[in-house]
Amino acid sequence: MGRIQSATKNIAFGYVGNVVTQLLGFVLRTIFIAHLGDTLTGINDLYTGLLSVLSMAELGVGTALNYSLYGPVARKDYEKVKSYMQLYKKAYRVIGLVIAVIGLLIAPFLPYLVKQPEGVTVRDLTLYYFIFLFNTVTSYFVAYKYSLVNAEQNNYIQTNIITITKMITVVLQIIVIITTENFYLYLLTAAFVELVQKVFVSHYLDKRYPYLLDRNVEKLSKEETGEIVTKTKALVFHKVGDVARLQTDSMIISAFINVTLVGFVGNYNMILTSVSNFVNIIFNSVLSSFGNLIATESREKQYSIFKVYRFFACWIYGFSAVGFFLLLTPFIILWRPESVLPVSVVSCILIDYYFKGDRIVLSNFKTAAGVFEQDKYLALIQGAVNLVISIVLVQKIGLTGVYIGTVISGLIANITKPFIIYRVCFDKHVKSYFIDSVKYLVVLSAIFVILSGIRRVIMPEVTIWSFAVMFVVICFVFNGIFLLLFGRTQEFAYLWGIIRRKLKAKGKEDHYA
Repeated sequence: MGRIQSATKNIAFGYVGNVVTQLLGFVLRTIFIAHLGDTLTGINDLYTGLLSVLSMAELGVGTALNYSLYGPVARKDYEKVKSYMQLYKKAYRVIGLVIAVIGLLIAPFLPYLVKQPEGVTVRDLTLYYFIFLFNTVTSYFVAYKYSLVNAEQNNYIQTNIITITKMITVVLQIIVIITTENFYLYLLTAAFVELVQKVFVSHYLDKRYPYLLDRNVEKLSKEETGEIVTKTKALVFHKVGDVARLQTDSMIISAFINVTLVGFVGNYNMILTSVSNFVNIIFNSVLSSFGNLIATESREKQYSIFKVYRFFACWIYGFSAVGFFLLLTPFIILWRPESVLPVSVVSCILIDYYFKGDRIVLSNFKTAAGVFEQDKYLALIQGAVNLVISIVLVQKIGLTGVYIGTVISGLIANITKPFIIYRVCFDKHVKSYFIDSVKYLVVLSAIFVILSGIRRVIMPEVTIWSFAVMFVVICFVFNGIFLLLFGRTQEFAYLWGIIRRKLKAKGKEDHYA
């Protein structure tokens, strides 16, 4: 199966899975807030973020080993695959134990992280946390097996398993909330279903790759092990910095303001995540294809494909960012009006959201190319900048200060990473990258101004009807202008070529069916 076919299959399954899980997640959150309240919603979001911080113990081992698998999988060198997977298995068992120990050591400090947990005792805070910790630790004893599936560009297998698990979990949790209104049972339900899933995945992947059960496994050479160690050391800095930048906002909000506000922010983030996951599926699905591309194609071919995905990211992230600027708060007004955030906070969140689109393309290509050492200190700098600015400003201007830190620290990567990728991966000058960046920003700003004027006419008051009409208008106006301006570019021609080939292939299948 070719790169385009693999990516298309992964994207298709990813979209179906995402539609199902996001719709179910929205229904579950709505029912959760109605029956369990905003405080427990905030605690649930806070612990989710806190356990993401704990997962920092993985420190990039998985990324380095995934990169190492691309070559052996492409060559069908199963002996070498066995060797890498054996190392991966041992590493992740150690990581799981490390996270368990660190997690237990953090437990006594939970009362200092959760401010104003109305109606929740310290005992409950601790027991809730232990259930979250159990789910995180046990995942490391199975997760390593997915690396081989993804290296083969069969990401849809993992997507399907996660989708089915999520469907079962959410349905059971909805029943538990409605019938018992008990947060303990809500958490234990998810823990049980996910534990069953982990056992199933382990057996399923053992049957899919029986050679992984062989006890006769050759050890990796010192050079091969040394390469992994070198990349992992560099990724340690990336991981620590990313966690400090991306996973600490909820903890800062909880510690300096209150835990209920974490839930309000979580409502916005859930909507953002639901939409951005559609976009991320594309980039995550082609990441393994990037690895194959880099292993087999010339730099010029790599560069042309990179420009295509960068163009597509600016289009899709620009479209969704403009839509969010105009419709996100109106949606919250219709859904949970008491949790509306200030315009300044929402603006910062959405500015970071748009520039994250560029960072995803840059990071995905850099990861697939195994370029980790050149910017290993960058993430640490970003993390430090975010923490310092957020902690200082949250005490002066409140919630907006937290997200000013997020925006500034994120832009550091948008400015520096292109220099590294263009020099190391393409051997080209980075000037064209920033010219394109300005071009896309000017176009997006102009479209936003046009649509803002239209919104004042169509949606003077927020109603379901005016919201629906404005959504349709945004879809037609934004994409119409974007196609008018960029429809004759090489990047669009490449994307359109893929679509036409798929439509022709589908037509032939229907003809012979």
